[in-house]
Amino acid sequence: MSKGKDTKPHIGIFGRRNNGKSSLINALAGQELAIVSDVAGTTTDPVKKSMEIPGIGPVILIDTAGIDDTGELGLKRVEKSREMLKVIDFAILVITGNEFSQEEEKLIAEFEEKAVPFLVLHNKSDLQPLSAGLKQDLETRYTVPVLEFSAISRHGVDGLVAAMQRLIPESAYTAPSMLGDLISYGDVVLLITPIDIEAPEGRMILPQVQAIRDILDHDGIAVVCKEREVDGFIRRMNPKPALVVTDSQVFLKADAAVPPEIPLTSFSILLARQRGDFRNYLKGTPKLSELKDGDRILILESCTHHVSCDDIGRVKIPRWLGNFTGKKLEYEVVAGLSKLPRDIRDYAMVIQCGGCVITRKQIINRLKPAVDAGIPVTNYGMAIAWIHGIYKRAVAPFSAGDHGENDYL
Repeated sequence: MSKGKDTKPHIGIFGRRNNGKSSLINALAGQELAIVSDVAGTTTDPVKKSMEIPGIGPVILIDTAGIDDTGELGLKRVEKSREMLKVIDFAILVITGNEFSQEEEKLIAEFEEKAVPFLVLHNKSDLQPLSAGLKQDLETRYTVPVLEFSAISRHGVDGLVAAMQRLIPESAYTAPSMLGDLISYGDVVLLITPIDIEAPEGRMILPQVQAIRDILDHDGIAVVCKEREVDGFIRRMNPKPALVVTDSQVFLKADAAVPPEIPLTSFSILLARQRGDFRNYLKGTPKLSELKDGDRILILESCTHHVSCDDIGRVKIPRWLGNFTGKKLEYEVVAGLSKLPRDIRDYAMVIQCGGCVITRKQIINRLKPAVDAGIPVTNYGMAIAWIHGIYKRAVAPFSAGDHGENDYL
């Protein structure tokens, strides 16, 4: 699959309280973005800051609470900081005073377990220089850079930026294209975009905007219409569209209006392949037909939003799924990246939204406990297509993909 739009690498800053993590952020930004204090524990919760680092570009820095926080509340803060390991693309472990012990070792073990590249930064080196022995020991043990730094004087900024340029993985900057490998130069792509109660006032939803940009990036022609205009418009179109992409909520209308020889899919399914666990979605979606009375369904929304009376995840999918299965099912909805209310093994199925506001890594890590436990996973668009009996048509455009999709089609 070809590469798509630029993304912002998520960089986590970790270390003990009062090691200067917030000062590091200010030094990188060249301005006072984070609150700095001599009082240990000033940063209590992970805080995301979008910024531009010269030489690297746009990034999201995540300032975390100290890993040595104490007490019941402190331990909860540490747990929230460690949750960020599921989100980040790169980590900076900040130490001071040549202090490196069990806390840092445990954190590095978690970096390695989750395959998070990292470096070690000895901050406040203007007060106490980095020990040559500690530097050699850590570089030998972990084969990562161990750098001297001073957030006050900004000594070491250039070396830190250079190391980050080398170590931040390319995948953190680029995402696969939504549909670049499905179209050729000059192809017309018809986008069916309902304007209903869930459409934001005066603008389009993010997946629709992303699709338009991706089409233009690959020298295609984007044509946009509402579902009411599809029948007449597609008859008049010349040339016919190479691909039609619809909002999943009007899949049935689109399926009836678009001639069978024209490939049809949905925005949500494009997102499922671009940034979701597509192969496991393909494996898991047919399990919707095997649900039983009393099964509990976990619905994962990536964003937090105003819930309308006809919300897709909280209202429409449960209604459609109940009608499709004829079973009495229970539903739990978790928004954002919040902690699950119960053990993942208590669910019979997980249905993930498209994930337009989070990264592929975040979605993969979000779904990993279910996949590891053998719980079927799917996404909004694929579930809706299955329920409405148009699943094979909706995933057919990807049958020649390079992700092993053919194994499950």
